[in-house]
Amino acid sequence: MSAPAPATHDGGAPLPGPATAEWWQSAVIYQVYPRSFADGNGDGVGDLPGLIARLPYIASLGVDGIWMTPFQPSPQVDQGYDVSDYCGVDPLFGTMEDFDRLLELAHSLGLRILLDVVPNHCSSEHPLFQQALAAGPGSRERELFHFVEGRSSGPESPSDLPPNNWQSVFGGQAWSRATPDSDTDTEWYLHLFSAGQPDWNWRNPEVGDYFEDVLRFWFDKGVDGLRIDVAHALFKAEGLPDAPSASPVVDGLRSNPLVSDQEEVHEVYRRWRRLAEQYQPQRLLVGEVNLEPSRAARYTRGDEMHQAFAFAFVRLGWDAVAWAAVGTELEAARTLHGAAPTWALENHDIVRSATRFGGGRLGARRARAALVALLGLPGSAYIYQGQELGLPEVDVPVDSRVDPMWARGGVTRDGARVPLPWAENPSLTHGFSEREAAGPWLPVPEGWGDYAVERQQQDPHSVLHLATQAIALRRRLWDEGVFTADDGGTWRVEEGTLLLCERSPGFLVALAMGAERVKLPAGVVLFSAFPLAEDGWLQPDNAVWIRRD
Repeated sequence: MSAPAPATHDGGAPLPGPATAEWWQSAVIYQVYPRSFADGNGDGVGDLPGLIARLPYIASLGVDGIWMTPFQPSPQVDQGYDVSDYCGVDPLFGTMEDFDRLLELAHSLGLRILLDVVPNHCSSEHPLFQQALAAGPGSRERELFHFVEGRSSGPESPSDLPPNNWQSVFGGQAWSRATPDSDTDTEWYLHLFSAGQPDWNWRNPEVGDYFEDVLRFWFDKGVDGLRIDVAHALFKAEGLPDAPSASPVVDGLRSNPLVSDQEEVHEVYRRWRRLAEQYQPQRLLVGEVNLEPSRAARYTRGDEMHQAFAFAFVRLGWDAVAWAAVGTELEAARTLHGAAPTWALENHDIVRSATRFGGGRLGARRARAALVALLGLPGSAYIYQGQELGLPEVDVPVDSRVDPMWARGGVTRDGARVPLPWAENPSLTHGFSEREAAGPWLPVPEGWGDYAVERQQQDPHSVLHLATQAIALRRRLWDEGVFTADDGGTWRVEEGTLLLCERSPGFLVALAMGAERVKLPAGVVLFSAFPLAEDGWLQPDNAVWIRRD
């Protein structure tokens, strides 16, 4: 059951400056979706060599680190979230030597590296799952997963129905037959996602031991932390009873309380926290905990994970009252449990903010303002690749969609995963591939070059310049002590549509979310998403940072 030991490695060059255990409290982290970031070998899929070549660009943004989505060996049923080897590198992305080079260069540039770990499920091609299939019903091997005898629709049809009514996040039932054509093997296995992603049985202690070895492998290599996929869903309710409703388990698994947020899961993260603290500097644990703030915050108690994404914030539309309500909830959770919110507006699973906030020129303007607001909030911030370019969601042609959610449930996340435009030239990939021997794995739309990095680098009014300037000012305010790790956020709405978040001491984020201009609060404007139209007024869909001495 043990993961392989890592090769001897010094963890890369040390990061410049003092290493503190609390670096993440002020961090801006840049999320990299490797297959869509940069293609180094011209096969149309982003890879580690491509990322290595573009690391200086990420460093130029002024961010503190990178979160990389999975690049481990996988059949790619769910674009890497179906892992067949937790301690390797898929040849699609490169080699372990490439990863070692990436880690060393990132550290030399002052960038920390966070990796994804997927502990809820693995690939159906994982050796341990294949061994479980071969071992048959009642075997020790099957106890690592949820293999359960099916129910019968009648005496002539033994075990022809799944064990319960649970539904998959991707649509359809959450169970598949272990060996569909067998008359003797009548067990089914659980998969909250696709049939190619069987869920681990975390009630078996061997699973916990296995994942501790996985964490040690990457920590020993020198990675700075882990983002934990579906962190709240490891344990399922004892006995696997029917859910109150057989509706699809969508929107963070919240429609079925039996598949997530079971109390036993917290001991896993206490164990992982103890492991993270054995390293110097200690490794960061960030949870994908898609629950309401009061529940999600429990995963960041002092002996559990350091951070959990503020999903209630990510789901919001363009509504000042809703933003203020969620901000107030998150502040109450911070006050109770101590960990500041981990803010994000985009990731690889969510419709890009420029589209979500209205689309077209209106959505682009709002996304720009929202990015400025995000970077001023108390706590750490995560930016998804392309957000700093103002990329909109892409309507990927139906025949080019590869997301398993589309095939099973009619919803696609492909539109947020289209390869980045690096060059303005009207090529197949706009610089995504250094050698364009093949088209990109997802097609880029017409006009994609208008958002290109090289174009925005030459435009002082671009979203890219704005993001870089905001990140630099944010860091300066931390260095000057204007921002501190103890800052909270007091949220309110004035004049009906003016959202205000005041973080101590005396710093205010203001976001105009209505159709009319509003009076600026008193204080000195330090930064704005757009030039202020008139003294004392804030135009619609603009955001400012204000110092109030």
